[in-house]
Amino acid sequence: MDSLETELDRARELDVAELADAIETIGFECTRCGACCKSEDGGCGDETEGSGDDADTGDDGEPEPHTATVFPDEIRRLQETGDYDFRDVARPMPYGIEETPDGPQGETFEWALQTDDCGDCTFYDESDGTGACTVHEDRPLICRTYPFSVALGGTSQPMGEAVDEAGMVRAHECEGLGRDISRGEAEELAAALKERAVRELREAIGVRENYEPTAVEGVVVHDSEGQKRPDGREL
Repeated sequence: MDSLETELDRARELDVAELADAIETIGFECTRCGACCKSEDGGCGDETEGSGDDADTGDDGEPEPHTATVFPDEIRRLQETGDYDFRDVARPMPYGIEETPDGPQGETFEWALQTDDCGDCTFYDESDGTGACTVHEDRPLICRTYPFSVALGGTSQPMGEAVDEAGMVRAHECEGLGRDISRGEAEELAAALKERAVRELREAIGVRENYEPTAVEGVVVHDSEGQKRPDGREL
């Protein structure tokens, strides 16, 4: 596997025009179905295409809540948008955290957007079956670029399997794939996709360089800024 630094160099060299060509080839238009903003069962047990026996479930058999990676500075920007507390915006990514009789314990290496009681993104709103993001102008890069990712090691993939690809671009399960997209929209999406790849690799390198083993009770999140508690406070 190439080093994170090598992959970061490759990300920086990505050609936005070529990424846009690939996005145009695949095609995409958001249908505002909300599937990318909801828990794996579609939110509060709603029947959706992704529900049922094929839905991802946790160890207790319950569908997994929505997880979307958010960078530390994106959390702060969202806080400022609506004067939110840290925990209104983000939560520790659940991977690596174990529920115990004494409460959650463990270490994780990412933040995820906060979810509501249904497991849906807390910023998701739905009216008459049409979804909307209440922080659309300030939404994180993972949301701006869904359902696409780039084929570089060390970068994240949206939920759902990759179902199409063109060049360096992979497309993940989404009902909006295959639809016409304008060149301008494809270029805007491509630029955000490149930015996300660079940011993810820079964050991964920062996490590695700042990592320090901890021996404290509770949950610790290691991000590129150091070790933090679930409410964003530094240890």
